[in-house]
Amino acid sequence: MLIAFYKPFGVLSQFTQEHPGQRTLAEFAFPPRTYPLGRLDADSEGLLLLADEQALNAKLLNPAFAHRRIYWVQVEREISRAELDRLAAGLMVQGRKTLPCRAERLDHEPELPPRDPPIRFRKSVPTCWIGLELTEGKNRQVRRMTAAVGHPTLRLVRVAIGQFRLGDLRPGQWRVLTGSDRKKIFSG
Repeated sequence: MLIAFYKPFGVLSQFTQEHPGQRTLAEFAFPPRTYPLGRLDADSEGLLLLADEQALNAKLLNPAFAHRRIYWVQVEREISRAELDRLAAGLMVQGRKTLPCRAERLDHEPELPPRDPPIRFRKSVPTCWIGLELTEGKNRQVRRMTAAVGHPTLRLVRVAIGQFRLGDLRPGQWRVLTGSDRKKIFSG
């Protein structure tokens, strides 16, 4: 079984609390023996896959398979074409160069459910949205990449894995994927 879940902001990608009061996957009534495939940080949101099939973990997360992941990222200040090109070419993050990726500015703010709590708003600091398509997923990689080009991440939403998109799921909702959904996950 493979499950698509819209992980809300503030929820850990695990079933056990590290500290009292933390929100975890345990509150979302997933079927028994499911576990997350990969992670999203507590302060990130969007598509998280869960499964009860151990073999899927290696198939999805092994860099040799280069599964694409698409993120919509709200960053501080307007981003330039040169900064997007730096992101796309790969840059040094924590002593390691990131793989080349696709980086583009989104024409308008994407239609997303409001985040709870909302991001901080400052009249004197504009924001913009970018799309990043990565084939690797190191710890806090997107946040470190945008910071490296001078644009801290304010909101980070994973919207697709492979050809499968988050679609109409809302924060906290999940569904079991069909055979055709699974094919989308593991293609391109």
